[in-house]
Amino acid sequence: MKAAREAPVARRILLAPMEGLLDHYLRDTLTQVGGVDRCVSEFIRVTDRLLPVRTFHRAVPELHNGSRTRAGTPVRAQLLGSDPACLADNAAVLAGLGAEGIDLNFGCPARTVNRHRGGAVLLDEPDLLHAIVAAVRRAVPAGLPVSAKMRLGNLDEARMIECAQAIDTAGADELVVHARTKAQGYRPPAYWDRLALIREAVAVPVVANGEIWTVDDARRCLRESGCDAVMLGRGMVADPGLALALRDPGRAELAWPELLPHVADYWASLAADFPARHRAGRLKQWFDLLRRRHPEAQTAWDLIRTIEDPARVTELLFAGM
Repeated sequence: MKAAREAPVARRILLAPMEGLLDHYLRDTLTQVGGVDRCVSEFIRVTDRLLPVRTFHRAVPELHNGSRTRAGTPVRAQLLGSDPACLADNAAVLAGLGAEGIDLNFGCPARTVNRHRGGAVLLDEPDLLHAIVAAVRRAVPAGLPVSAKMRLGNLDEARMIECAQAIDTAGADELVVHARTKAQGYRPPAYWDRLALIREAVAVPVVANGEIWTVDDARRCLRESGCDAVMLGRGMVADPGLALALRDPGRAELAWPELLPHVADYWASLAADFPARHRAGRLKQWFDLLRRRHPEAQTAWDLIRTIEDPARVTELLFAGM
């Protein structure tokens, strides 16, 4: 009888940014839950100028705390743009502010970003990817990590290996790959097997990303890709205990009573910076994903779906805490 195949293990777990949702408020809350090795900030758009320091602090307030969340989880600042010299200059400023590292966005599929020559459309220009990574690498201290995130391509996978090799040979320390093209967006499935081809073609460590919602998904992803690290996005927003479960597959699923104090903490954190009229909308965005995994979140969603008054939301969801 053959021995059972040992389940692959994620040796590192990264938390992805999600523009407009998984920002510093939510990454602070999710890292309090635990299991995450490192976060990446929402992208900071760089065009043709040096950005003011306040822009970096607004996107990565953890710079005031040694580039770490309250839980002590490192946060890497992400830049998006197409001008190598300008990206390098801004990366140097971030390094001086104490950034944990610099991440470069070559994967964003948003039309508004792509229309202005940013994100995944750059995957049609491997030489430019190389120039950007090389310029940033030269601009920051040798010990400061420079990483990049890409997709399998823009409209297709034709230049997938060429892009990965361009990033690798330019001096990146790590490459995260979302296992879909820009054209495929976020539609299932993710093509994790393609990451195995990229891994064979580069020397830099490759991190798998895309369509990882459960422990079983992560195991299949690791097995098909051959990677030993994953980046979680929507899967961890929907199931904040996912990273912990990947660390310890025998662990019981994070129950709603354990999660609710973290949700309350997130809700309280929004009060400092969000106008009252926008606060409930941010919470509803999170509940929209949470209800995929937690029936209680569906109940909460139904309670507050039409409510905008923060005091009423607090009364309905958190009054007994």
